[in-house]
Amino acid sequence: MTSSAREIAVGVEEEFHIVDSGTRHLVSRSGALLERLPEDRFTRELQRSAVEANSKPVTGLQDLARDLIELRSTLTGVADELGLGIVAAGSVPLGDADRMKVSPDPRYEQMLDDYQLLTREQLICGTQVHAEVADRDLAVLVSHRVTPWLPPLLALSCSSPYWLGADTGYASYRTMVWQRWPTAGPMSRYGSAAEYEGMVEDLVRSGVISDPGMIYFDVRPSAHVPTVELRVCDACPRVDDIVLIAGLFRALVARELEAARRDPGGEVQLEPVRAATWQAARSGLEGELVDPVEGTPRPAGEVVLRLVDDLRPYLEDAGDWELVSGLAREATARGSSAARQREVLARRGRMEDVVDFLVAETRAGAAVLTADA
Repeated sequence: MTSSAREIAVGVEEEFHIVDSGTRHLVSRSGALLERLPEDRFTRELQRSAVEANSKPVTGLQDLARDLIELRSTLTGVADELGLGIVAAGSVPLGDADRMKVSPDPRYEQMLDDYQLLTREQLICGTQVHAEVADRDLAVLVSHRVTPWLPPLLALSCSSPYWLGADTGYASYRTMVWQRWPTAGPMSRYGSAAEYEGMVEDLVRSGVISDPGMIYFDVRPSAHVPTVELRVCDACPRVDDIVLIAGLFRALVARELEAARRDPGGEVQLEPVRAATWQAARSGLEGELVDPVEGTPRPAGEVVLRLVDDLRPYLEDAGDWELVSGLAREATARGSSAARQREVLARRGRMEDVVDFLVAETRAGAAVLTADA
């Protein structure tokens, strides 16, 4: 290998829903939370019913886990004081889009004016993983080359079966909501950073998007840091699922960096990727995924574990093999958050129980920190 996976720093942006502890409904209370949170680690989101936490860039997955747990501990502690609950999931079951408000920011207010219902219905949260790639030309190439391998990562994160009080039939309905943006989906191939930036400038000039931050590809070269940014995943209630996804994504980036240095060519057909992404959003870990190599349906667990095995040289290079392979076996045996949420609802038929379950899973990381202190 010509690049070392262990040298690639990773970081995570986690988005969290805010719910009222009494009603379990989404509430527009991010302002009250952010007044009490460290501004260098927490930021507002488009909707006032969500906040974002930003981890530090690290090279060790255990260090990433500790940082994510500390951020959750801080956030849930402040929320408790305000009678609020925090949920890390692609969506929450209870909410009213007409009662939610966008954050007080000229950019967000312009988005509301431009995109209307699409903006009002952005009651979703994701997990973004950054993998460091200092060379912008290579970041552009890698962002395209990794696209066939993203549906299994989405399947590992699926946590949004419910939307505004109804079961959607999807494991990740957040994906369906997100794909309505004009720039969402897999990224086409661009031969250089200059060519990519020219495309972004053309889109801004068209007036369809207002700025480069509205490039919402499933993976993209970050607009503000020297990374390749994974954006396809739901927010994850369990920190170990985030660590698993981050480890796999770093290994994918390392592999495709090596391949791109050998041969800058290579173009991915995007139509099969879009189809495979839909399939992952539909079924999560409970059904079949499209095998990225063969293009045929296989049980989701087999596809995920095969990906882990294929990435073994890069996971070993990063010192991640034992941790990531173990987490992958646990995740595929346990199943998706979407399936667990449906099991909770089946017991008593109460959506409030699902929200309580998600609040408890989100808090569990903070409990681990307390136990280890």
